[in-house]
Amino acid sequence: MPAKNQDLHGSAPDSSPVALLLIDFINDLEFEGGEKILERAVAAASRAAELKRRAKSCGVPAIYVNDNFGRWQSNFNNLIEHCLRDGVRGRPLVQRLLPEPDDYFVLKPKHSGFFSTTLDVLLDYLHARTLVLTGIATNVCVLFTANDAYMRDFHLAVPQDCVAALTDEEHRWALDQMERILKADTGPSAQLDFERLKLQ
Repeated sequence: MPAKNQDLHGSAPDSSPVALLLIDFINDLEFEGGEKILERAVAAASRAAELKRRAKSCGVPAIYVNDNFGRWQSNFNNLIEHCLRDGVRGRPLVQRLLPEPDDYFVLKPKHSGFFSTTLDVLLDYLHARTLVLTGIATNVCVLFTANDAYMRDFHLAVPQDCVAALTDEEHRWALDQMERILKADTGPSAQLDFERLKLQ
């Protein structure tokens, strides 16, 4: 087997025991109920942006795991441009979490970030053992991705202030499921210690 590249994308780490997943934050929110989640989603995106800065300072890569919205010819950059320029509801969400050149991205066709995507291959390449999940919605795509990650024996952290759902009840229920059943750390993002997570 050939040696891995020393540098995949600028300063992106070639290997990291921890990875930060940003789930469906690149989102126009132009769907039924989108107006109900907007305020919560923007707050979660703001916290996730700060968490992303901290992660990168510790050498932890950021992976955008994003829905393709049923468009099999979808392009991640086109989706970003659409969210920024077409006057959509989700624009403030995307503005807070614009991808950078050294970020990774995976497009998903369904709720879980693992279903029919390259996420497994990427995480294996990075030698990741612990995943920090952020995104929307707590009780749908975040929960489905967390379930599949747990089935693959990943350690999980789901910072409660970096995820959002349509209602507080759905948000709390999903966090409780992930904490009790999937053994996820659901404490606030300010308490997340990336250096400690690297040792798990």
